[in-house]
Amino acid sequence: MAEERQFHLEIVTPDRQFFIGEAQELTVPAIDGSLGVLAALEPGELRSRAGGEWHEAVVSQGLAEIMPDRVMVLVFSAERPEEIDWARAEAAKERAEERLRQKLSMRDYYNSKAALARALARLKAAKRH
Repeated sequence: MAEERQFHLEIVTPDRQFFIGEAQELTVPAIDGSLGVLAALEPGELRSRAGGEWHEAVVSQGLAEIMPDRVMVLVFSAERPEEIDWARAEAAKERAEERLRQKLSMRDYYNSKAALARALARLKAAKRH
């Protein structure tokens, strides 16, 4: 059996180095559903496989730089499902939904949509774990 190709993966937020190591696969929540050399990411679930084991995280908006031998993921936040506070995520979802029912500037509207997407991704990941 041929050895699986690995690449260097870094997932970094402004607060911490979330993951640094070798991986065999990576799936990210891209805005347009496809990836190029530089991809804009939307809030959602990121999955990576390292050492034959899948690892999940919920990430916020950010960018992924994809090179042949390494991937750098820069996001505003990243959490493992077990780190998610269900009550806090539910409250964030409710706040975002309430703000979307109000008359908002375009900027506030998009910020509220992003907050709602982030909260829904957190709740989905926390529910599975």
